Amino acid sequence: MEHFIVSARKYRPQNFEDVIGQQAITNTLENAIKSDHLAQALLFTGPRGVGKTSCARILAKRINQQDATTADEDFAFNIFELDAASNNSVDDIRNLTEQVRIPPQTGKYKVYIIDEVHMLSASAFNAFLKTLEEPPAHAIFILATTEKHKIIPTILSRCQIFDFKRIGVLDAKNYLKTICQKEGITADDDALHIIAQKADGAMRDALSIFDRVVSFSGNNLSREAVSENLNILDYDTYFNMTSLLLNNNIPEVLLAFNSVLSKGFEGHHFISGLASHFRDLLVAKDKATIDLLEVGDVAKKNYLEQATKTSIPFLLAAIDKANECDLNYKVSKNQRLLVELTLMQIASITFDGEKKKSAKFIVPSAFFTSLSKPATQVEKPTVKAAVPPIAKIKEETLTPKPTAPALKNVRRRSSSLSLKSVLEKKEELSSDTLEENYDNHPRTPFTQELLNKFWKTYHAKLISKGQKSVASILMADSPKLLDNFEVSLTLPNKLMADQLERSKPKLIKFLREALNNYGIQLQIHINEEVTKKFAYTPQEKYEKLLELNPALAALKEAFKLDL
Repeated sequence: MEHFIVSARKYRPQNFEDVIGQQAITNTLENAIKSDHLAQALLFTGPRGVGKTSCARILAKRINQQDATTADEDFAFNIFELDAASNNSVDDIRNLTEQVRIPPQTGKYKVYIIDEVHMLSASAFNAFLKTLEEPPAHAIFILATTEKHKIIPTILSRCQIFDFKRIGVLDAKNYLKTICQKEGITADDDALHIIAQKADGAMRDALSIFDRVVSFSGNNLSREAVSENLNILDYDTYFNMTSLLLNNNIPEVLLAFNSVLSKGFEGHHFISGLASHFRDLLVAKDKATIDLLEVGDVAKKNYLEQATKTSIPFLLAAIDKANECDLNYKVSKNQRLLVELTLMQIASITFDGEKKKSAKFIVPSAFFTSLSKPATQVEKPTVKAAVPPIAKIKEETLTPKPTAPALKNVRRRSSSLSLKSVLEKKEELSSDTLEENYDNHPRTPFTQELLNKFWKTYHAKLISKGQKSVASILMADSPKLLDNFEVSLTLPNKLMADQLERSKPKLIKFLREALNNYGIQLQIHINEEVTKKFAYTPQEKYEKLLELNPALAALKEAFKLDL
C-alpha cells in the first residue's frame, strides 16, 4: 500500500510563484532580496492556513540562493525553526541567542523562523528584545503568528510587519482546479466553489476538505456529493424555497422547512442562509453588481434566472424579515415557530387574496380578503321614542315656564365603588362646568378696585381650603379689567397657565356671582419676562424689600445682620 500524503503537504508552495492570494507580499519580498534591502526582523501575521510559514521557508532559502554557486543548494543547515508553543521559556530564548552568535558555515545568512511567536512568555519576550533589536549581520529573524495583538509593542516596533490576508474564494477554487488536473479528478465547478467557501479563506483548510470529499466520492466530485458530505444546504434548497415563497404557497413552505430540519440542519443556519440567498438575488438583478455574486457558473445562471421573477421591494422586505429572525433566534423560546412565522410573513409579502386560490393556504383566502378590507361599523339599532300621552302634552303646554334659563349642565351623582364612576368624576373635574348661554343674566358694571377686592377674597378662600399652589398663581400678577368685562392676567410660564386653566371655571363663576356680572371672561397670557418680578433667593428678597424701604440697609449695618 502506497503511503498517502495529504494535499496540504504535497502541494505546499516551494517558491513565491506558488503562493496563492498573497501577490503583494511575495512581490515585496522578492524585490527586497534582489535589491539587498531586506530587514533583519520580519513578522508574518494573518489567519491560519494563508501561507505564513510557507513564505517564511521560501524566504529563508532564497536569501542564501542569491549568492549560491549552484542552484541545487538548499542551505538547510542555515535555517532553524523554533516552535514557540512548546519552547516558550526564558531558557529556550537564551539558547537561541547563544546560537545566533555563531556565523554560518556555508552561505551568507542564518535564518531563524519562530512560529506561533505569540505563545512566548512575557519574560521570554523581554529576553529576546536586545537580540532582536541589534542582531548580528549574519542573522535574520522571521516571526509568524495568528494573533498579533498578543505580542508586546516593544517586539512589534523592532519588526517589519507583513499582514497576510484571507484567500479569496475564486483564487482557492482555481488552485483546487489545478490540483484536480494534476490528480486526474473530475470536479464540477460548483463543487469546488462550495469547498472554497467552506474553507473560509484558509488554503490549508480547503485542501483538507478536498481530501475528505475525494475519499467520499472518488475521482468524480459533484455538487450534490460535496453538499452531502460537508452537511451544508445546497443552492437548490434555497431556490426551491424562494419559488414557494413567491407563489405564496404556505403549506409547501412549511413542509420544505420541515424537510430541512429532518436532515439535521438548524433553523438558525437555514434562515441566515436564506437571507444571504435573497441578498445574492438582489445583487443579480443589476449588471453592475453581478461581480459581487461569488458562486459557480451553473449557480450564477440559476440566480440570474430567478432574479427576473423577483421584485426589489419583495427582496428588501424579505431580507429585513429574515435578518430580524436571525437576530431574535437565540433569545426565542420557540425557535422553530419563530422561523415558521417569518417564512409565512415572507410568503405573504406578494399575497393577493382575490387572485389566489384558497387551496394553497392553511387559512382560506376569504379570510385574508376580509382582513385586508376595512371593518365596517356595526349599525346601532335605533330606538323609537315613546309617544307621550296627549294629556301630558297639554299639561306641559299650559304650564308657564320660568323666565330665567335653566342651567344646562347638571352633574350626575355617581357611586365611587365602580371604575366607571371614577372615570366620570375625572371627566367632571377636567371639563368646563360654565354655562355657555347667559343672555338673560345681569351684566352689572364694576370697577378695577372692586375686581381687585374680590380677587383677593377668592385668594383667601383658596388659602383656607389648602389650595396654596393655585392661590400663589393668582397673586403672580394683578388682574387688569379690559373692555366688554374681559379680565386679563399675565403669567411667567406655561406650567402656571395650564394649572390656572384647570381652576379657571370656578374662578369665573365666583367673580360672576360676586360682581353680579355674567359677562366676565378671563384671558390668560404668558410672558416670560414677568419672571424677573419674583424674588426667590434671600439676596433677591432683600433687594426687593430694600426697594420698598431703604432704611433696611442702615438696620443691617447697625446690627451687623446676615442674610
